[in-house]
Amino acid sequence: MSIGVNCSHCFPRHRPNSPTIVSSSSSLSSIIVCNMDTSAGPSLFPLHRCKTLHLVRHAQGIHNVDGDKNYKAYMSPEYFDAHITPLGWQQVDNLRKHVHECGLAKRIDLVITSPLLRTLQTAVGVFGGDGYTERMDVVPLMVANAGNSGRAAISSLNCPPIVAVELCREHLGVHPCDKRRNISDYQFLFPAVDFSLIESDEDTWWKADVRETKEEVAARGQKFLNWLWTRKEKEIAIVTHSGFLFHTLSALGNDCHPLVKKEICKHFANCELRSMVIVDRSMIGFDPSMTNYPGKTPSGLDLPSDVVDEKAD
Repeated sequence: MSIGVNCSHCFPRHRPNSPTIVSSSSSLSSIIVCNMDTSAGPSLFPLHRCKTLHLVRHAQGIHNVDGDKNYKAYMSPEYFDAHITPLGWQQVDNLRKHVHECGLAKRIDLVITSPLLRTLQTAVGVFGGDGYTERMDVVPLMVANAGNSGRAAISSLNCPPIVAVELCREHLGVHPCDKRRNISDYQFLFPAVDFSLIESDEDTWWKADVRETKEEVAARGQKFLNWLWTRKEKEIAIVTHSGFLFHTLSALGNDCHPLVKKEICKHFANCELRSMVIVDRSMIGFDPSMTNYPGKTPSGLDLPSDVVDEKAD
């Protein structure tokens, strides 16, 4: 049973129709959502109105190496749509090993990735199939040496679908490392990734002279969370970026215990994975429960004793 902390009204607090995110330490059989006021005690929430999200920041990119030393390096055109470093690929391999050893790889229904090279490389490297063997009827998730990776092709067999979504891109504007290339270029490098949800081949979102505000990133994150409720999948991995995660999650958990708030929104390390539960309190989406059972099969008398007591009173 996964235990979290209630973050009601938390994205943003003046919008009660927004979904809620809570920390998750295990797979769900039921969910208890606890109020910040511990004297109020725990409360229950229906499982079929919850989704489990596994949030992943991309592995180390070439822009991170110089950017960590000098923030102005992020302005360099040479880091346009930055790819993963050799150390970053080691991080990918280690996270892949973890998700298989802990059983997570078998539970994920869908992988969503930002359509930038470093997130695509991370997504297919962590959640994709094994080494690709050429077959006429199967295309690879990633071709060999995609993005100067020096890596072998990755199979699209025995793995969840991977879908690229613009809404979870990095903080937009000014930094060339956060500008994507044409989708047609990615389709050549990542043939089995689904790019059908992206409307424009060219990058129309990134502006050279205008950078998104923190509030705009958070609002885009809210739109992304609401979009998730249009998906039928219940357990979803999301491969995205530090800035997007930080600004989106920082707008959540304002009524949580400070330690839980800190756990939710602290900066992600490269290739870090955190599991959360998103709760639909307002019926943004609705999927019938796959585990509830109506009872009375066969039908019979079943008046509870406490109802008899109430009538007697």
